[in-house]
Amino acid sequence: MLMQDKLAQDDINLLKEAVGQGRIGPEDGPVEIFSCFRGDRERIEIRPYDFKRPERIGKDLVRSFQRLHEPFARSFGAALSGYLRTIVEVQVSGASQMSYSEFVDELPNPTSFSILGCSPLEGQACLQLDSEVLFPVIDRLLGGGSDSSHIPDRPMTEIESRLARQLITRATTSLSESWQGFRPMEFTLEASETNPQLAQIVSPNEVVIVIGFSFKMAGSHGSMKFCIPFKVIQPMIEELSARNWFASSDEASKHEVSPTISRVLQETPVQLTSTLAETTITLSELRGLEVGDVITTGKPASSPLTVQVHEQTKFKAHIGQVRGNRALRII
Repeated sequence: MLMQDKLAQDDINLLKEAVGQGRIGPEDGPVEIFSCFRGDRERIEIRPYDFKRPERIGKDLVRSFQRLHEPFARSFGAALSGYLRTIVEVQVSGASQMSYSEFVDELPNPTSFSILGCSPLEGQACLQLDSEVLFPVIDRLLGGGSDSSHIPDRPMTEIESRLARQLITRATTSLSESWQGFRPMEFTLEASETNPQLAQIVSPNEVVIVIGFSFKMAGSHGSMKFCIPFKVIQPMIEELSARNWFASSDEASKHEVSPTISRVLQETPVQLTSTLAETTITLSELRGLEVGDVITTGKPASSPLTVQVHEQTKFKAHIGQVRGNRALRII
């Protein structure tokens, strides 16, 4: 710029004074809006955009991704209910996209941070469980109750880490089953950390999708987060459309939950009881019983016994012996 093109301070003061008095205003000219959609300019929605936090996935696809993991929440809750012998409720609380650094900065330290493989896709995902979820589950597995009033603020011990890996393994199994209705996927546990800052599965500025889950078990409640980078799911973005997913979500959820419920029911223990015989004696005879006395009944020795399942008669059986133990043979 030439020296004569620069404004002096007096000129700047005059311009400011003219603007303040309203003698100079903005130029009234046509407004140009560049859009890939042709139509009425009045109907075009203009929204602010932050280039530091690019939104690479539309809100509809984020909602579809949230809907995709609702069967996982139901399946994982059912699996834990059978595993822990108590009612566990897992629900999807929301879905959002953010940078990986923002996701990590929101997590507590220490916490349970598991790195998952996503075969056949390239890359890794991660699953984070709050201490409010993890320690009550571990406490119940070790024989305690599910209502834990004290949550320790420390990293897990070696025994606790092994029990936590069993919990994460069940989560990956349910997660893989929930994806079968959309695309065959196998999630596997590859590594675990207590400090999320040490686990860099992608660069800090990489966009990730975070699915939040609420976790309730008796008197305990907390949250769980599943994070998957955009570059991992980028090859299937076109398949993850709202039209295709919402049309098949109800049917897919039934197929995903039914095997889990069936498996949990198959592993549920039931109590069997058998009655040898029944008789009636007087109170004086009961008081006079001693070691070695024989109580006779009116039931023949060759008659079968009744087998009950939770106080409901189901079978008839003969009593016998197998390898030194009392046994019943169903007839």
